[in-house]
Amino acid sequence: MAGRPSGGRSPKRRRLSRSAEFERVYRHGRSKSNRYLVLYAFPRAADVADDGGEGPRMGLSVSRRVGGAVDRTRVKRVLREAFWAEAERLPEGSDYVVVARPDARELAEREGMAGVRTALSELVGALTGADTASAPESAAVDAGGAPGPTAADAVPAPEPAARDADRAATGAVPAPSVDDVEDEATP
Repeated sequence: MAGRPSGGRSPKRRRLSRSAEFERVYRHGRSKSNRYLVLYAFPRAADVADDGGEGPRMGLSVSRRVGGAVDRTRVKRVLREAFWAEAERLPEGSDYVVVARPDARELAEREGMAGVRTALSELVGALTGADTASAPESAAVDAGGAPGPTAADAVPAPEPAARDADRAATGAVPAPSVDDVEDEATP
């Protein structure tokens, strides 16, 4: 038992294995995604956490769209390794499901563990609201290397007075509201 990579403890304690556990995370959890992965997270209730595992639990979903059996096995192995490397940033007592998108195979082949960990770290930071400084790359850079949008790039919605002035200048007539229309059927 001491020769196990998990240090002798059963690895199933830290994994989601039943379909009901996956369904609970999918239906009731929050999710974040990027080009390569989707990360779902759901905090476990106190009565569900009686399995002895205090830390986060992980489930993987790697469909045939990712590739053949060999490719899927490689992606799963790299995803497990990347997830447990990021596990210290995750809150204890939560369940996570990582879904590999078809581009994850290409990422695992091209960049290996470092690339997958970067993609996963971006999602972990977005879900937990944590700083991604420990991530290999900044989360503000997209997959193509271009900087992502920032709060300064956001365009605010026009104020109602400005919107009405724009309508008057262009001759646009706003649609009548429900209060403006009289019901002809009422006496």
